[in-house]
Amino acid sequence: MYNINSAYSIIEFAKLLKNQTLREACGVEIEKHGYKGKGNFGQILEKFYFGYEPNSDAEPDFKEAGMELKSSPLKTLKNGEFRSKERLVLNIINYLKVHEEDFETSSFWKKNSHLLLVFYLHNRDLNLLDYIIKLVDGWKYPNEDLKIIKQDWEFINQKIKDGKAHELSEGDTFYLGACTKGSTALKSFRDQPFNEEKAKQRAYSLKQGYVNHIIANIAQEETAVYGKIIERPEILDKVQSLEEIVILKFHPFYGKSAEQIEQELGLALNQKAKSYFANLTNAILGLKLGQKIEEFEKADIRVKTIRLKENNLPKEDISFPTFEYQELIEIDWEDSDFKNILESKFFFVFYQFEGENLILRKVKFWNMQHSDILEAKNVWEEMVKTVKNGEIVKEAIREAGGVPFVFNTIGVDDGIAMGHDGMLYSLPSREITNLKFSFFFKQLSKADKFSCLLLFKKRTPTGHGNALTH
Repeated sequence: MYNINSAYSIIEFAKLLKNQTLREACGVEIEKHGYKGKGNFGQILEKFYFGYEPNSDAEPDFKEAGMELKSSPLKTLKNGEFRSKERLVLNIINYLKVHEEDFETSSFWKKNSHLLLVFYLHNRDLNLLDYIIKLVDGWKYPNEDLKIIKQDWEFINQKIKDGKAHELSEGDTFYLGACTKGSTALKSFRDQPFNEEKAKQRAYSLKQGYVNHIIANIAQEETAVYGKIIERPEILDKVQSLEEIVILKFHPFYGKSAEQIEQELGLALNQKAKSYFANLTNAILGLKLGQKIEEFEKADIRVKTIRLKENNLPKEDISFPTFEYQELIEIDWEDSDFKNILESKFFFVFYQFEGENLILRKVKFWNMQHSDILEAKNVWEEMVKTVKNGEIVKEAIREAGGVPFVFNTIGVDDGIAMGHDGMLYSLPSREITNLKFSFFFKQLSKADKFSCLLLFKKRTPTGHGNALTH
């Protein structure tokens, strides 16, 4: 079927999978082996398409060709482009051995220097055998990426050497992360050298932003316009890191007002525009206005402009993306967007007010400490508990002057929940009930309105289940 000694042969054989499902590509073999639905997408692909037994060996899957097979889910944007659904998990970090390795001879590099990538379109409503494979190709790291990945690996390795494996975070590094692997149970914790405290099991992973970069290259997408901070890879031989390159670009502008920086760079920006500081940051980095920063996109770096008052306190809090309550209660901490955000690397640009002027004071790369993430986890779990108990909606009702009641008994649908089989006819009381609800509803904040509607939706899904009144 393919030449085990030839990476080219293996890649070409793999490309035959494009626009097929596992059922279509491997159906005969799956039936022959009496497949019972066990295993993940990658394992099924290994066993029934490429014809070898899945394993966790330190060697790459195609050891003769020096190539590792990895499969990963896709999602589709509104414009039809593909994006990664998650980070790409590579091999488990062996804390007890990795500290003895050098990058070039490491188990990580031996296994992952050349990847065969199979991307499939995830659909939660389908059996994984029916996921459509969309992108297939080999991947070797470009020189400028490899230098940063090597630095990331060395940072992770040094932290293990320092006895801080339990404090590893994905926010520590740029392209190559150390993601958690396994459940939160004690059995997923591992011994580490130089410290008796056990560390959560982690694996090397390519960050989601970097996987998106790979996808765009394989799919040959050209719609995104990126600007590079590192124009030539050899620049990284003269400085320590990407972090140092970025900070050095801002140094000449420390102590200058935003207006002065704008003038020095020959810009005429709209200071009232929301993109003003983003454009100013791009200009300082030597990029065109509106361009996405390629290195930041690959590293999932979140850029935040912080305006300080004259007393050094922030003028406003840092906001996070909104979330839906229903999604909140359906997901675990380890898979939550909130955890991913907190474990990201941030790039802060600090301006401080001097009268009416904003003065550039400092820039800093930052990621949250391990202890703070644990505290945030506790807060998040408490919030999830509150939402599950319906306390948010109950409090909103109390603030509006009502009294919340949940009756776990058969009730009569009041007409609020329409468009389903349980609500065949409108009742005479509908208008009266809606009038009362409308008065109450108008008094709520936008977030509380959403909460209230969500709970009503959950309490009266068919018109003859639980009923909520106020």
